[in-house]
Amino acid sequence: MTQSSLQVGNIIHVGVPQITDYTGKFITLSPVNPQTDVVELYECSHGSEMKEQLWTYMSYGPFKNKYNMQKWLEDCAESDDPIFFAVHHLKSKQRVGMVSFLNIVSDMRRLELGHIWYSPDYQRSNVNTEAIYLMLCEAFDRLKYRRVEWKCDSLNERSRAAALRLGFKFEGIFRQHMIIKGRNRNTAWYSMLDSEWTVVKKNNV
Repeated sequence: MTQSSLQVGNIIHVGVPQITDYTGKFITLSPVNPQTDVVELYECSHGSEMKEQLWTYMSYGPFKNKYNMQKWLEDCAESDDPIFFAVHHLKSKQRVGMVSFLNIVSDMRRLELGHIWYSPDYQRSNVNTEAIYLMLCEAFDRLKYRRVEWKCDSLNERSRAAALRLGFKFEGIFRQHMIIKGRNRNTAWYSMLDSEWTVVKKNNV
């Protein structure tokens, strides 16, 4: 058994999320490729006030131009925590956003889903529901993790509503948790446990 695996009973729990494609009915999550992803990711998230509002609660963005976004994507591609994915919408054949696994603590079998954003055209659609479902399947079904976390700015009502809709439980507010773009950020914490996943998964199949 390798250092990245853990045996509990007869089940071996292996390492961290795979850097591979995760494909569902509506989307595919693919490891970030800065050269091929930048044009569509930039265009779906820049160029209008509505599009650029999606960066309000992020610690980065909007970007000055495609070049600056590509440099950021290059850093994303090299990172092993967070592990970033571009969200490909199968019907439109367009890249429509990004997600990531982060704060991965394999020995404690927990991780977080974050850095989640989508083009306004695909918000409040089946895109986010399926993206999170695919990631939860990886965390709970393959890796046998115990806990998955969701954190967001306490002012981000859309993200907070999404967490509850997807089956996460509210745990509380970390006051003045971060300084983001020059202001204090209170962070809302949510989680899902392996014991809760069975019901959540059944409701999403």
